[in-house]
Amino acid sequence: MELIEGNYTLVTEFILIGFPTRPELQSVLFLVFLMLYGMILTGNLGLIFLIRIDPRLQTPMYFFLSNLSFVDLCYSSVIVPKMLVNFLSENKSISYYGCALQFYFFCAFADTESFILAAMAYDRYVAICNPLLYTVVMSRGICVWLIVLSYLGGNMSSLVHTTFAFILKYCNNNVINHFFCDLPPLLKLSCTDTSVNEWLLSTYGSSVEIICFIISIISYYFILLSVLKIRSSSGRKKTFSTCASHLTSVAIYQGTLLFIYSRPSSLYSPNTDKIISVFYTIVIPVLNPLIYSLRNKDVKDAAKKALSSKINFS
Repeated sequence: MELIEGNYTLVTEFILIGFPTRPELQSVLFLVFLMLYGMILTGNLGLIFLIRIDPRLQTPMYFFLSNLSFVDLCYSSVIVPKMLVNFLSENKSISYYGCALQFYFFCAFADTESFILAAMAYDRYVAICNPLLYTVVMSRGICVWLIVLSYLGGNMSSLVHTTFAFILKYCNNNVINHFFCDLPPLLKLSCTDTSVNEWLLSTYGSSVEIICFIISIISYYFILLSVLKIRSSSGRKKTFSTCASHLTSVAIYQGTLLFIYSRPSSLYSPNTDKIISVFYTIVIPVLNPLIYSLRNKDVKDAAKKALSSKINFS
C-alpha cells in the first residue's frame, strides 16, 4: 500500500477471502472445483470441436452455440484458476490492476453471453415462424455481424463498469468478501461516493440483461403461437423441443444475473451471493454443454460419429 497525504493508505492489492473454512476442507473444495473446471473445459471444447468438424452442424444455430461455449469457457477461466490457487495458498492477494482486469473480462464475457442468447432466440424465431426466409434472414454474414455486435456490446458494457469502478479510491480496507473481483463487494471497500456506480449497476447494467431477456421472451411468444397452429401433437412436440434447451439456458442464466445485480445494495448478502455466483460462473458453464447435447439429436449423432471414427482409426 502507498501512503496518501498522511491520512489514508491507497490500496494497491486486494485480498480475496473466497470460502473461509478449515484447512482440510480447502483441499476438498479444491478437488471439487477442479473437477467442475475440468468438466467445463471438456464439455465446451468438445462441443466446439464437434460443431467445427461435423458438416450437419454448419448452421446458424450451431454457429451461435459454438460461440456460447467459447464465452462460457472464457469467463469461467477468468475466475476459476485464481480461485483454485487460493484454495491451496495462504497468500490470497490479487493486484489492483489484476483485479481490474479480472472484473473487466468477466463482465465482458458475461454480457456477451446475454447478447448471444438473445441472438439465438431470434434465430429460433426466424427458423420456426419464417422458415422460407430463414436462409436469407440468417445468412452467414448476418450471423457473423450478430456475434461481432454481441462481443462489442459486452466489451462496451464492461468498459463502462470497470472505468467507473476503478476511478474510485480504495483506502485502508482491501479485503474482498468474495472469490473473485465482483462489483458489489468491491464497491463496499471504496472510501469515496459510489452512488453513480450503484446507479449504473441497477439501471445500465440491469438494462442489458432485461433487454436481452425481453428479446428472448418476445421471440418465444411468437414461437409458441406458431407451435400451437401445428395440428399434430407430435409435430408440436418436435418443434418446441428444438427450443427447449435454449429456453432452459436463458431462464437459468439471465434469471440468476438479474437476481444478483438488479437488487438494491442494501439487500446484498455476501455469503448468499457467493453461492449464487458459483452457480452462474461455474455450474452454468458445466450445464450448458449437457443441456444442448443431451436434448439434441444432431449433437448426439455427431458425438457418436466422432467416437466411432476414433475407435476405427485406433
